[in-house]
Amino acid sequence: MAQRQDKKQDKREKKARLSAQDWADAALTAIGEGGLAAVAVEPLAARLGTTKGSFYWHFTNREALIEAALARWAETATEAAITEIDTEPDPASRIRRLFTEATVSAIDDPLEVSLLATASHPQVAAALRRVTERRVDYVAGLFADLGFPEPEARRRGLLAYSVYLGHSQLGHAAPSVLPEGDELGSYLESALDALMRL
Repeated sequence: MAQRQDKKQDKREKKARLSAQDWADAALTAIGEGGLAAVAVEPLAARLGTTKGSFYWHFTNREALIEAALARWAETATEAAITEIDTEPDPASRIRRLFTEATVSAIDDPLEVSLLATASHPQVAAALRRVTERRVDYVAGLFADLGFPEPEARRRGLLAYSVYLGHSQLGHAAPSVLPEGDELGSYLESALDALMRL
């Protein structure tokens, strides 16, 4: 009897410890698996092992959860990546590392493609615009650090981001057309060589 009560207490404590970030992360996972339509309170509560009451403790409605999830995506998929890449002292190495890691990650993770598929949703459209502008500006800054004049750095940053998005889409829609393994690495290197050529 005491053991059963301990398990119930542990379960209650787990539910109580859920944060808004836990809900946002669960919403992002759902979006990656089933698009924006998959963000529903009851299935997310079941996934998190809690009740709808936990949701309403943190959020007033589904739109607030979507907004938090999109902010979390921007934080983890953009700002955290930029912080990590900035540890590399050489601009050329930063570009190569960012381009390679982001492209391979996008092929493996369906979240960004799912977000792009729902780009007509006002919250998603606004988040995509902010994230895209931030990413293109950052990459353009890297090209400027390599010595490209600002308009050319911006053009190359946009081109690099377009290549990234194309690879991401192809990786999910038609993965057989993309090179694999070492061949993918060589292909990405040749794309980068073309982008970085003065």
